[in-house]
Amino acid sequence: MTDLSSIIKAYDVRGVVPQELSPAVARAIGEAFAAAVVVPEGGSRVVVGHDMRDSGPGLVEAFAEGVTSRGVDVVRIGLCSTDGLYFASGSLDAAGAMFTASHNPARYNGIKLCRPGARPVGQDTGLARVRELAEGLLDAGAAGDGAGPVEPGAVSDVDLLGEYAAFLRSLVDVSGVRPLKVVVDAGNGMAGLTVPAVLGTAAGLAELPLQIVPLYFELDGTFPNHEANPLEPANLVDLQAAVVAHEADVGLAFDGDADRCFVVDERGGAVSPSAVTALVGMREVAREQAAGRTATIIHNLITSRAVPDLLGATDAHLVRTRVGHSFIKTEMATHDAVFGGEHSAHYYFRDFWFADTGMLAALHVLAALGEQPHPLSALAEMYTPYSASGEINSTVTDAATVVERVREAYTRAYPDAVVDTLDGMTISHWDGQHPQWWFNLRASNTEPLLRLNVEAADDDIMTKLRDDVLSLVREEKDA
Repeated sequence: MTDLSSIIKAYDVRGVVPQELSPAVARAIGEAFAAAVVVPEGGSRVVVGHDMRDSGPGLVEAFAEGVTSRGVDVVRIGLCSTDGLYFASGSLDAAGAMFTASHNPARYNGIKLCRPGARPVGQDTGLARVRELAEGLLDAGAAGDGAGPVEPGAVSDVDLLGEYAAFLRSLVDVSGVRPLKVVVDAGNGMAGLTVPAVLGTAAGLAELPLQIVPLYFELDGTFPNHEANPLEPANLVDLQAAVVAHEADVGLAFDGDADRCFVVDERGGAVSPSAVTALVGMREVAREQAAGRTATIIHNLITSRAVPDLLGATDAHLVRTRVGHSFIKTEMATHDAVFGGEHSAHYYFRDFWFADTGMLAALHVLAALGEQPHPLSALAEMYTPYSASGEINSTVTDAATVVERVREAYTRAYPDAVVDTLDGMTISHWDGQHPQWWFNLRASNTEPLLRLNVEAADDDIMTKLRDDVLSLVREEKDA
């Protein structure tokens, strides 16, 4: 019996091509998506795009065969970023499929599925049923599950890059900012296509007061220069050096499918995604206030306490959530939130169908920087009052036992600390207390890892807490 559970995860599809994700599997998933999600919900078409990986076009073709076999039309938009696919799904009001493995190595590819309006399809919202049906189709060795013959859907092609670029520019106007020199590291990913369109004139839009210095804009799914994963500090080194060498005002780094954006200041220092969340959040709150509305902001539990501290000082409503993009998209829609941010540099916008877009976050950063005279390092410092460890992974054999050991140690040492289990375990010793700190331990869903994030009022407290927790976490390994 076919088992696709190793590649169809909680929020998307991802696997090695062709061993795990072959054209036959893509075709079955396309048919299953049409049968289990699109047709039952009254849909009649699916918009499909792909990133720069060599395997993309063939997988798209096979997926489209599966979709059209159920009488559903396919609109192919070709090369695009993931947020470009979300734009297509939202503007065309169509279900969508994005073929990408984001920052994974070249041998991987994957599929991100969505409903019309870029609404997510996750394990609990249709993806489990898609997997079951696709497995059945593969076991049957042929398309069809007894639904009877239907007239095949049609396939058409459309280029939406210019409309995508114009739409983003309509949300954040940077045409009047002071001249900025911007180094962009596309990592040979899809930002090599989208940055010239949105920040430049490649899509026929007016020139902006931005001098773009490109790094690795050639679309190349083999990633010849470095992994397209800016979350890893080693992959920011080239950008940091280029910003300093070019005396630039800011550096931007995108991941492979360009849905995440990381920021570097003029000194080459990384600006934390939490600081970006606070900066963009304050801008969106101000915009809501100007319209006479109360803003709701989503932030996950790993973001800095600076986010609720700063935004809580306004009249904004703050919603703290679990980690996970599909989950946060649902929370965004549930609360009609104007903006949401994650520690992983995913940024979500109500005006972008509650979906994430790194490019729109980048436009906000450029606008905030260019509307005032100070350097980015000074601007970011306002949103970075605390010291953070970043995410630290430890290999463990029994995550539950380790977490319980840490919990017992810290609740015994700090009986007034607050413990919550919204996502893993968070222990906080913060509100009006000294020393001020919090940390979160979360088990990986796919690997024998515990992920630790620590934040404290200053570097000394953070370093001591980080080292103490890690010694407890890694105790069994040292024994």
